[in-house]
Parts: sequence; C-alpha cells; structure tokens
Amino acid sequence: MMKHAAVKNAAVKFAAVLCFALIAGFGVGAYAAVPEYTSVGEIAKDENLYRDFQVQGEYEVTGTQVPVGCNIIAEGSGKFRTAAFKKGLPPASQRGDEKQTGTGEINAQGYFVSSTKDSDVQIEFKIAPGTLTAAVKGDSQPVLRKVERKSPTLGLKAPEGAVVLFADGKASDLFTKANVNETDKTLWAEAETKPFEKRPYTLHVEFMTSYMPTARGQGRSNSGVYIDERYECQILDSFGLDGKNNECGGFYQQAEPKVNMCYPPLQWQTYDIDFAPAKYDADGKKTANAVISVKHNGVVIHDKFEPKHETPGRKKEGAEPLGLYLQGHGNKAQYRNIWLKYN
Repeated sequence: MMKHAAVKNAAVKFAAVLCFALIAGFGVGAYAAVPEYTSVGEIAKDENLYRDFQVQGEYEVTGTQVPVGCNIIAEGSGKFRTAAFKKGLPPASQRGDEKQTGTGEINAQGYFVSSTKDSDVQIEFKIAPGTLTAAVKGDSQPVLRKVERKSPTLGLKAPEGAVVLFADGKASDLFTKANVNETDKTLWAEAETKPFEKRPYTLHVEFMTSYMPTARGQGRSNSGVYIDERYECQILDSFGLDGKNNECGGFYQQAEPKVNMCYPPLQWQTYDIDFAPAKYDADGKKTANAVISVKHNGVVIHDKFEPKHETPGRKKEGAEPLGLYLQGHGNKAQYRNIWLKYN
C-alpha cells in the first residue's frame, strides 16, 4: 500500500505535471453542428451526460502543501481535458505562470482516472458530490474539492441615471432585434440596439455560455459583445484554455486578456466595460484611438486597451456613435442584466 506522502506526491503530479493534450482552437466557421445544452435541466435527462457535467469544473487541491488549482473540462463520452495551476486558480495564476495540461476519463469502475506523462503512476479519483477523492490502493488522501465561484459584480443593479437595456426578461425599446428566452427570462445571442446617445460610457453585461462538450475551438458557444458595434470582446467557452485573442475576453487579432477568467459553461459571468470612442478631426482623420478597459468576472483583463482599428465581423471604425451588438455565431449564448451609464 502506498504511503500518504506518496499519494500526496501523486496528486501534485496530477495537478501540476499532467500529460500534454491541449486542444488548439479551429478557425471561425470551421466547425460542424454539435449538441448544445442551454440549461442543467436538459443535461439531467441523460445520466452519463449529467455525470460528465458534474465532474467538469474548477477544483482546489487539499491535503498538499502546494496551493494547486485545477480545471477539468468535459469533452464528451467520459473524456476530459485538464489544466493545473500551481499557484492556484486564476487570477492567482497569471499568464506565463506554471501550468500543465493533460487528459482524464471515467473508467469502467466509475472512477476519474488520470495518468501523468512522465510516470507509470495511474491516479484514480473516486467521484463524490462536489469532490474527487484519491483512491490509490484504498488510500484516501488528498482531495480535489470542487468550487463554484461567482463574479463580484454578478447581479449588480443599474445605478441612478443608467440606461437599462435588458432586465427581468424584458428588452428595452432601444433594441431593434431581441429574441427573449421566455422560459428563463434571458436574452439569446444575435441581438442589437439603436445607436446610443452619448459616449463615453460604462457597460455592464452578464452572459452564460452553453454546455457543448463535443464541440471544439471556435465552435464552443461562440458569441461576442461588440462595443460601439465595432470592437468585439469575444465570448466563448474558453474554460481551461490559455486565453488567446480569439478566446473569451480577447479582442480578435489585437489583444489577449491579461488572464483567462472564463468560468465553466452554464455559470453566469460578467463583463464590466469602460469605453471611450476614437477621436476624429474635421476632415474625418482619426487623431486618437478608442480606449477600452474590461473586467471579466471582476478581474481586470484589459486596462486602457487602444484598438488600432475595428475587429472583424461588424461595422467599420468611424466618428458616428453606434450601439451594442451581441453576436449570434450559430450558438445560443444567453444574456441578462445589461445596462450602461454615460460618463
């Protein structure tokens, strides 16, 4: 029987030296239609699907001296990707900090199994509600305990004088296109507004990505918040990925988020955005770039970012004020509690 210390070391290897298996993102439009689930109720109808959904999530390791955080990402049919953060879950771990990726699966005995790249030790974790407990030859240390974090600005009420765009299942008359999910009182992706009266402004948006375990890359609950209909802050199920400029929180081809703060699918997330428009002279020549700051789930991911030009997919950069576009990209991302405050 392995000693407790050996099991602890094995768990650290699981969480910090997992075998390389990160899936690279595909190009836009290069994915086929796959099942998309927009509520837990849909998932619960299938026992195996629901089991995988329950295993997926953010974990913190207890029983070790290392503050390891771990993401477990479902990929369908009992298969998973893993991402381990030696300094803890983001933002404790930042871009460039030690991170290891790997794979896992549910075996025939119902255990979550991961084998490290450079070791013959196979670590089995017994699945219990909210935890994965090491079960190496009957030992019971350590534990990966599941956590469900919430953005500190989730549910933030519109301040006095703010313009409420969507709340309590109702879209304001500023929307020219809005498809409301009457069951859950949310707003589906592919929505747009009239131009706003003023700029600069602060924008609050809450969003939820769909659960699409068999999708990959840009096909995994793709949407986006087009600020001024020109600059897209990407929305994607990028849980456990690096946080590239085409992933959640990125500005396509221009800026990566400082840290990937993407939560697992079917958890509500927030963007809090400060936007000041580009400046133009009387001849229509741009004299200053737009300035955009973004908090994702309460963490600064862009601090006074200046886009050189518009991002692809919507309107060209220009002097006239435009509105908000919530991109429909063939997926069913959902939105709620959207408001802006003119500055």
